[in-house]
Parts: sequence; C-alpha cells; structure tokens
Amino acid sequence: MFRAFASSGGGRTLSDNQQRTTLPGGSSDASEDEARARHVRVAILGTGFSGLGMAIRLKQRGQEDFVVIERAADIGGTWRDNTYPGCACDIPSHLYSFSFALNPHWSRAYSPWHEIRDYLRSCAKRFGILPHIRWNSELLDASWHEDDQCWHITTTQGQITADILILGNGPLSEPSLPSVSRRSSRTSATSPCSSVRRPGFYPVKIIRSPAGSARCFASYPSPSASCAPGSTGGRR
Repeated sequence: MFRAFASSGGGRTLSDNQQRTTLPGGSSDASEDEARARHVRVAILGTGFSGLGMAIRLKQRGQEDFVVIERAADIGGTWRDNTYPGCACDIPSHLYSFSFALNPHWSRAYSPWHEIRDYLRSCAKRFGILPHIRWNSELLDASWHEDDQCWHITTTQGQITADILILGNGPLSEPSLPSVSRRSSRTSATSPCSSVRRPGFYPVKIIRSPAGSARCFASYPSPSASCAPGSTGGRR
C-alpha cells in the first residue's frame, strides 16, 4: 500500500447546515464505508486553476466519470482564500487564463483577486463542472492499494475509490503569518498576508510562504502597489 497524502489537521470545513453536496459514507463502521464507497475513474483535488483545468479537459474529451474534491464551499483556490487589500495577480491576466477560455473583459493587465475568482466560477459553470464537485470535502487520506489497483480516498464527507488521483491543490491558500511584533489587526487568519505598521512609515505588507520565508513586500495603501499570493511583489 502506498500512501500519498495524510492530513495534519487544521483544514477549514463548514457546518452540516452549510454543506452543498456530500460524498457517500459517514457510517461509523469502517468496513461498511468501504463497501459503500463510490468508485470513479478520476478523482481531482482542488478547484483552483489546476483542478478546474483538468476537469474541463476531461469533460471536453467525453470523460464524465470523475469527481472534484473541494474542502470549501466555493471555487477559486488561492483566489478564494486570499482577499487582503491589494491582492492581485503578478502575471498579466491575458496570459493567466485558460487558452480555451480567453477573457477580453479583464479590468486591467494585473487583475484583482475577485475578478480571477469570478473568472474561475464562470468557467466551472460554462463547462459543466459544478455537478462533479463535492463541496466541503477535505482530503484526509489517499492510499494506493495494490490488490484493488485503485486509490482509496478518505474525506470529511466519506470515502471514494478512484483509478487515477490528480492533485490540483497548492500551498498558497495556507496561512503562514510572520512573527512580527505589533502586527496590525488587519491580519487575517485566512490569509498569508499581514500588515505591519512601523513608526514613521506607511503600513508594510509582508507575505510569507508556507515554509515561513518572506516573499513579498509592498506599500499599502498605495494604489500603485500590487501584491500577489506567493509572488516576489512589486509595483504595477
């Protein structure tokens, strides 16, 4: 048995009354869960650019037997989870798009986070991916079983098995806040970007990678500053 992923906890899920769609399972009897686990040809993790892009391409090639596992209740990945002031793409948006779904309506060359999130939402709807998404399903474990020749996948909403498992998740939705004194209250528990005010200076944005290293410094609230998740930063 080969184990590809095991959660270390700390993931964000919704309460039962906020769930949209659930996976089969939920029984306290593990063997019963295994027996009832749904089998799919392909399981995809995440609804950011990687996960949605793969799902759309499968759909375009006539493959309908797949699910997209999403731990939240909305699409967007890092563009859903990062909403701090000045959050934007550091790649021109006409390039930071699906080649099969070009968007001539970007408001500027380096689009803000909410436009990118809305773009991903529209692509999921346009290409019929929404029915394949299993919302509020955080991945807990994924193990390859030689005997069955398939992946056994456990989520917070139950279990599935799949012939192919595709990891479309990324690290930039995980907060890693810096240990800086006098950190501003603007810091969000759901954003890896924090605001630090120093006497005599404008507030400074500090982005830290999941590994903990500083990645981006940008003035705030200067309208010319752009700060993208995981970027090296800079003025636009």
